[in-house]
Amino acid sequence: MSETSAQEFLRKAAVKSADLVHRDIIRQGIESYDAAHLRGRLRFRDWDAARQKCREIKQEAINHLDKYLLQFEEKVRARGGHVFWAANAQEACQYVTDIARRLGVRTVVKSKSMVTEEIHLSPALEKLDIKVWETDLGEFIVQLRNEPPYHIVTPAMHLNRAQIADLFHEKLGERIPGNDPTKLVALARRRLRQSFFSAEMGISGANFIVADSGVIAISTNEGNGRLCTSVPRIHVVVTGIEKVLPRLEDLAVFWPVLATSGTGQAITTYSTLIGGPRQAGEADGPDEFHVVLVDNGRSRLLADAEQREVLHCIRCGACLNTCPVYRSVGGHTYGTTYQGPIGSVLTPHLAGLRQYQHLSYASSLCGACTSVCPVKIDLHHHLLHNRRNAVNSRGSKLGERMMFRLWRSTMLHPRIFVFLSSAGRRLLRLLYRMGLAGSIVDPMRAWNRYRSPVPLPAESFRSRWRKGLAG
Repeated sequence: MSETSAQEFLRKAAVKSADLVHRDIIRQGIESYDAAHLRGRLRFRDWDAARQKCREIKQEAINHLDKYLLQFEEKVRARGGHVFWAANAQEACQYVTDIARRLGVRTVVKSKSMVTEEIHLSPALEKLDIKVWETDLGEFIVQLRNEPPYHIVTPAMHLNRAQIADLFHEKLGERIPGNDPTKLVALARRRLRQSFFSAEMGISGANFIVADSGVIAISTNEGNGRLCTSVPRIHVVVTGIEKVLPRLEDLAVFWPVLATSGTGQAITTYSTLIGGPRQAGEADGPDEFHVVLVDNGRSRLLADAEQREVLHCIRCGACLNTCPVYRSVGGHTYGTTYQGPIGSVLTPHLAGLRQYQHLSYASSLCGACTSVCPVKIDLHHHLLHNRRNAVNSRGSKLGERMMFRLWRSTMLHPRIFVFLSSAGRRLLRLLYRMGLAGSIVDPMRAWNRYRSPVPLPAESFRSRWRKGLAG
């Protein structure tokens, strides 16, 4: 019998949380990020005001999404580009593979794109015997390992230099002395450079799409993004419909906020604007420019006034870095394209609440994710909303309803509450003295399964309170 998504999550979480080498690698990576993020925030005169401005812009964009997407499409088409509206992953993949067939594409280079991971575009192209190269260094590493990205921003966060050097030796046939990071990067660059100049198609995502100017904005720290979008004769952009910004001037706040939240930088190394195919008189750029606007469940979320703000997300990864659960179990445990708090909120809307309802419980509800979100998404409250929706969707059991009615009656009648509390304390004390803690007769068994038994006080708080007043 195959595992459910929830069972798989629990199994992987148990393995990864016990893997001290893995946890040490993640700890070092996130501690480095934390320090850079704190330094980055100091460059802003008012960091919270910048977050609020980003929230207001995204709120405007999402609340008028139809208007801004149509404006973006009009501008792209006016410059000779093509725009395709994909209702789901299948339509998006079909459009890209049709282009590849029509134009005889045999090699594709991809810059980093989580939406292409979401729709499983690479496997769709590989079924046509098209070679797909991931050109982001982290994505290239996990591609060699036949793994999905571990993190939204840093796909290979879970690996150290020694592991990467061993991987390159095994897959690329070269051993780098001393695991020198500069030489490891140089080796990857040499191998990928051949693919850039042999590829007929380049595929990218978009950090933002700008409505009033019809351009896509890409932020990268590697030159691969510009090579993917300018060297091949076909450039295909695959992006979610929620990535739209109303005005080009909005990038003045979004680019530095994204960089600070994502990596702690003042600005990413390469900030690129692309608006269409090569025009007359231009030296480089693609002959064809296509933008695939992917819905894939986003419209359903847009229609939910209570949780619509989840579409404000700019995929910075800050909530993953601060989440105590993500730090313990890691990205691959989630089994989803988007991990951590944002993944736990978003995935049930995109991929189905029934299959992924367990993700909303993979949280301590500490609120750290909400406190760092650069667009102020109320993430931990949305996790609670998903829990409520999951319970409502499957219906409560008769036993659960009876227990909650009993609990309600007890809380409404202080005398009953005092009596049951006293009786329960005495019963537990007796069971623990008999060595039955954790047994089938222990009412605290579910709590004690992963924790030490709760120490029982000699007297209740009410009793101590009365003694204090009397004294």
